[in-house]
Amino acid sequence: MDRLQAMQVFRRIVELGGFGKAADDLKLPRATVSLLIQQLEAHLGVQLLHRTTRQVRATLDGEAYYQRSGQLLDDLDDLESSLSVQRSQPHGTLRVDMPIAFGCAWIVPRLPAFYARYPALQLDIGFHDWQVHLQREGVDCAIRAGNIVDQGLVARPIVRLPQLTCASPGYLARAGTPQVPEDLASHRVIRFASGNGRFFPFEFEVAGQVHERQLPGELTVNNADAYVAACEAGFGLIQVPRYHVQRQLAEGTLVQVLGEYPVPLWPISAVYPPHRQLSPRVRVFIDWVVELLQGVADEQGAVMERI
Repeated sequence: MDRLQAMQVFRRIVELGGFGKAADDLKLPRATVSLLIQQLEAHLGVQLLHRTTRQVRATLDGEAYYQRSGQLLDDLDDLESSLSVQRSQPHGTLRVDMPIAFGCAWIVPRLPAFYARYPALQLDIGFHDWQVHLQREGVDCAIRAGNIVDQGLVARPIVRLPQLTCASPGYLARAGTPQVPEDLASHRVIRFASGNGRFFPFEFEVAGQVHERQLPGELTVNNADAYVAACEAGFGLIQVPRYHVQRQLAEGTLVQVLGEYPVPLWPISAVYPPHRQLSPRVRVFIDWVVELLQGVADEQGAVMERI
């Protein structure tokens, strides 16, 4: 048994939730994946996985083995990369996660420059408008919006996004235009689901203090583009980064309201698990994102500010 390969296979089974998915991801025959896990469990003398017809999940011993073996695999990978003669040109695959609209607006269009600088590095990017569990999903680093509350991650603040409150002209014609935050009691908002059963509140800065308001709404979405589209369709008010509605504001399909009551700036940070701190792949990608976004902030202060 190749113990290193068996560890890698076990890791992907836990992360992807199935033998077949892991086999496809690692480009191995399914029979090979099954045999490696059988040999690994026999070698360790414990059952690592609960198998049913519907799902595969780690046992308690398997969860402990997943955590420790994952760190060993990452440390080995980082060690080899750091000692490589190609240290200035890291290679391999980097798994990244980022918000959909933000990533498509600011990161993806500029990726050719990243690949030109690091041609031996491959990116596997997941796009989500909720926060995935980095270690459970096998993600090396992520770009995240909002305050970082997970103490188990290393966070590097990058920029802040100016936000505003807006609605469609049609909605305002029906419901009236709020003049102060207290007027929102008679209005409807489009609720944005945070991914944990909660909805993002509306926020305003008043006399240096941030005030939150949970407001009623008849429509809930979990995607930033759908959030803006629903606002254009007249379902209610939204709070959104300015960059995301610049076109709509210019065309008049959305109108800013409560401009005298600013929405708190929305921080953008790069985050990664502590054991990925020495990874050359993680380091060069985050450094590139910081350079990129802070450059945009210097050029377009209305939509992005340096931290």
